[in-house]
Amino acid sequence: MGQRKDIDGSASVPTFYGKELRWKREEAGLTLTQLVEGSFYGPSHLSEIERGERRMPAELASHVDRVLGTDGFFQRRCEDVRNARRRGHARYFERVLEAEKHAESIEEWCPTLIPGLLQTDAYARSLVRAAMPLASDDEVEEKVSARMARARLFEEDHKKPMYWAILSEVLLRQPVLASPQSAEQLAHIVALAKRRRIIPQVLPWNCGPHPLMMGMAKLMNFPDAPPLVYLESQHSGDTIDDPALVNEYRRSYDLLRAAALPPEASLALIERAAEDHRHGKHGN
Repeated sequence: MGQRKDIDGSASVPTFYGKELRWKREEAGLTLTQLVEGSFYGPSHLSEIERGERRMPAELASHVDRVLGTDGFFQRRCEDVRNARRRGHARYFERVLEAEKHAESIEEWCPTLIPGLLQTDAYARSLVRAAMPLASDDEVEEKVSARMARARLFEEDHKKPMYWAILSEVLLRQPVLASPQSAEQLAHIVALAKRRRIIPQVLPWNCGPHPLMMGMAKLMNFPDAPPLVYLESQHSGDTIDDPALVNEYRRSYDLLRAAALPPEASLALIERAAEDHRHGKHGN
């Protein structure tokens, strides 16, 4: 049996919460399995909460407080942990933050912007500044840092998720950044693709009508849970788990993928666009 990894409770609010939970569980002489017995959750779920990797559902917190006799401590602190976990993100994005970390695959279409998981620091900062023109530098940096943290999914030691993004060709030709930064943004996408961490496709600007013309969609599949679809507009977002609606978005995304250029041709087009921006020729 491998050595148990210690929890650094000083690292964040979620890890402090998780370390306290582990301490109280072990003080009571209970295993993970024994503590979740009678709830709707498994021991692996509780283990991830203890390591600060997963949020504590309110109903599980209530169950834990009852079994451990902790007088409602873990239920009262749930909201503190949730607020800390989503810092830099809108409340409606909370479910997606956790879902991304546990997804087996993520498929994304964002017709007017580079998807958040693929954005460079400069690109993210430009978008945040445009959306919040009166925000302080600290507020902007908090949001940019939070967005950059999501991209840790693509670090070398991660095998999942399989990430598939369909990008509009317009994004390659009408950038939101100056040419050098636009070249850096596109080169970042190319580098991720060449590391076999993402699969990008480009939808030609003249492809005609397609099923997802109304806006973005993010489809997420999981090894141990039903799939989800996330939709977002300027000031709101919605996570869909209704099986019939998820299937509708599944079909629409597959039709969109069929209309896009193949992955190899798409990657070559992105590389050419990066070179054009690097040499100031993107408007030609």
